[in-house]
This record gives sequence, structure tokens and C-alpha cells, in this order.
Amino acid sequence: MARRASPGRGLRAPLAARGALAILLVSALAVGLPATLAPHAFYDGFPFLRHWVDLLPPYNEHLVSDVGGLYLGFAVLFGWAAWTLETTFVRALCTAWLLTAAIHLAFHAAHLGNFSTGDAIAELASLALLLIPPPVAIWAAGTARR
Repeated sequence: MARRASPGRGLRAPLAARGALAILLVSALAVGLPATLAPHAFYDGFPFLRHWVDLLPPYNEHLVSDVGGLYLGFAVLFGWAAWTLETTFVRALCTAWLLTAAIHLAFHAAHLGNFSTGDAIAELASLALLLIPPPVAIWAAGTARR
């Protein structure tokens, strides 16, 4: 059975783990809430009215709202992981996110034809940056050797 770590005891860096998980939580909410609550507006103007999503047509309300729900699910899990800092849970969650985020980045890297150079760089950079917090959280939530 997985051992639940006590906050601040036996962990490498609980504050760093919570910070990395908080970054992922906010990121998941930033996609999940608008995609779920206003899928067409998300499609037309995400992120922040830069119109990256609508450069990859066609619009599909079902797909956009399902992706929003997926991101909201990840947000719940990131919040839970930040609260408990249970090492096995943090590892599993961050590994799942890394797989999802890497596939997402690879897709967008291969579909930049409609993007301006600046938007292509910004999109790829923003997606690549989401690959940094998971290993930080995994390391920081790991139990310290005594």
C-alpha cells in the first residue's frame, strides 16, 4: 500500500511540489473552464483572443467540451495531489500529464501551417513549458532519503 506522506515530513521539497502542481492546476483550469462552459467562444478565441484553436478547423462542440471536461478532471486531480502530496499519486498523475502534454505538443508542432511565426513560437513554447512542472513535482514530492 502506498505510504501517504505527511506535509513537510519526509518529502524533498513540499513547497516546490505544491507550486509545480498549482501551475498545472491553473493551466488545466484555464483550458477546462472556457472549453466546457463556452466551447464555441473557446474555439474562436483561445488563448486570450489569439485564435490558435480556430486555426485547426473544423469546429466540433462535442470534442471541445469533452476536452474541457478532461482538463477539468486533471485540475481536480492536481488540486488533490497538491493537498495530499501522496508520492505515488503525484508520480502517476504527473506521468499521465506528461504523456498527454507531450502528445499535444507533438500534434501542434506538426500543424503550424496556418500560424504566424510569432504565434507558432508562442504556442509551442507555452505547450513545452507545461512539460517542466511534472518532473519538478515528482522529484519534490518524492520521499527524502535519511
